[in-house]
Amino acid sequence: MKGGTLQINWHDTKPVLTLDFHPISGLLATAGADFDIKLWLIGSEEGDKKVPTATYQNSLSYHGSAINAIRFAPSGELLASGADGGELILWKLHNTDSAHVWKVLKTLSFHRKDVLDLEWSTDGAFLISGSVDNSCIIWDVNKGSVHQILDGHFHYVQGVAWDPLNKYAASLSSDRTCRIYVKKPQSKAKGSERTDYVCQHVLAKVESQVVEETKAAKHHLFHDETLPSFFRRLSWSPDGSFLLVPAGSYKLSPTSEPVNTAYVMSRKDLSRPALMLPGASKAVVAVRFCPKAFGLRGLSTSSSFKLPYRLIFAVATLNSLYVYDTEGVEPIAVLAGLHYAAITDIAWSPTAKFLALSSQDGYCTLVEFENDELGIPVSFSGDKQVAADQNTMAVGNMASKEITEEIGKEKDIVNNASDTQEMETDKPREEPARPSLVTSTEKPNVKQASASTVSASKPAKRRITPMAID
Repeated sequence: MKGGTLQINWHDTKPVLTLDFHPISGLLATAGADFDIKLWLIGSEEGDKKVPTATYQNSLSYHGSAINAIRFAPSGELLASGADGGELILWKLHNTDSAHVWKVLKTLSFHRKDVLDLEWSTDGAFLISGSVDNSCIIWDVNKGSVHQILDGHFHYVQGVAWDPLNKYAASLSSDRTCRIYVKKPQSKAKGSERTDYVCQHVLAKVESQVVEETKAAKHHLFHDETLPSFFRRLSWSPDGSFLLVPAGSYKLSPTSEPVNTAYVMSRKDLSRPALMLPGASKAVVAVRFCPKAFGLRGLSTSSSFKLPYRLIFAVATLNSLYVYDTEGVEPIAVLAGLHYAAITDIAWSPTAKFLALSSQDGYCTLVEFENDELGIPVSFSGDKQVAADQNTMAVGNMASKEITEEIGKEKDIVNNASDTQEMETDKPREEPARPSLVTSTEKPNVKQASASTVSASKPAKRRITPMAID
């Protein structure tokens, strides 16, 4: 693994607020406070300490305000971009003999205030957006019109996510709630059946695990509106098994200080978190699953996830990044001290070779994984996805290749003000203990991470270790 912050002029030194990889070509799109979307060709550099390269391709200019979210459709033929003032644009890719040209296809008008997050449905027929006007809107892409307005939140909607199995949608707001919507057919009208989303769960508070005598106090699961970020980007796993939710603030007891965390919610029960990832020194603002699945390594028996393959996901706090897999319990990589200002978005390349971060400081970080460093890619079978939807996760006949070299070593990236970062690899860790249920006598399993001190922005000081919530 190698990488660092690229010291290039991404968006005229203005904040880079969002980024996404094209699902086919692997081009990186970035956008931010200069009102433009820019496309970059990402490449590798030879050598152990070389940072990946970003070569400017072209710009998409149409927006008249800062762009907060860009997402490519699964087919790669469309791009959605949401901006301040409620601007929401659909771009279409036109292939010519000489070039690939993106042109404005439609303007989706209804949001009254800034659009903060976007997500496509798996079939590309619908788009969900979250806005400062406290609403989510589900758009019919073909018609270019509003399909449904979800207006249950009482404050800004800063994150939205669409279930890859097309049954659920989710939204996260600075009103300290996460809302889960389920798709339900409505009564037939004029011979056509309309499908709407109905709010099934509202996650807001939970009882402390440590009950002091007769007190059964409940506390908020999420940070309030004072969280210093525009974004709370949540993410479904590519197989639909899990929903990963940022901006968590968890209290182990009524008298304890809240812990920054992200929550993992199982498809089997979306009414409450199943797992928490505590220990970050700063609030978690964005999470993103890698689009690929990988074969089991067989190196750990202490996983909290029971899957027939490994999924990998990234968790970004305001100032650092943690990369996990579903087979272990500790991060496989920790990146800290990368930026002078808040991280705003995360994106994985379609091949999982690159991981990109954007920041308010006007720069982006690129991390490159070596061949098979994350594991041997395997495919999701249709059977497994159906099984996930039926709340069963039977282990399929998936052959897991033997891997002799363990890469589960923690890596820190240390920020230098003018130079790109150098990677430092720690010694291999001992096998971590299984995360235990927290009872009245137990403390969360949070270890100290060996991150170097950075004057510009302090790295995360504690390693995030998953903990079951019961």
